Amino acid sequence: MTTAAPELLTVPEVMTRLKLGRTKVYDLIRTRRLVSIKVDGCRRIPDTAVRAFIRGQMGEAA
Repeated sequence: MTTAAPELLTVPEVMTRLKLGRTKVYDLIRTRRLVSIKVDGCRRIPDTAVRAFIRGQMGEAA
């Protein structure tokens, strides 16, 4: 059984999904609230990290 690799999203794609601005997304990355990686200088965020961030926010709101 193989596990599919997470989809890697660009910052603009994450901005759209979270309905946040560029500065806020980079702030979440800088403060390690949103996991990201760099691929040849390009910032990428796993879709699983976006889902985990949303779950965490929902947990804090409850």
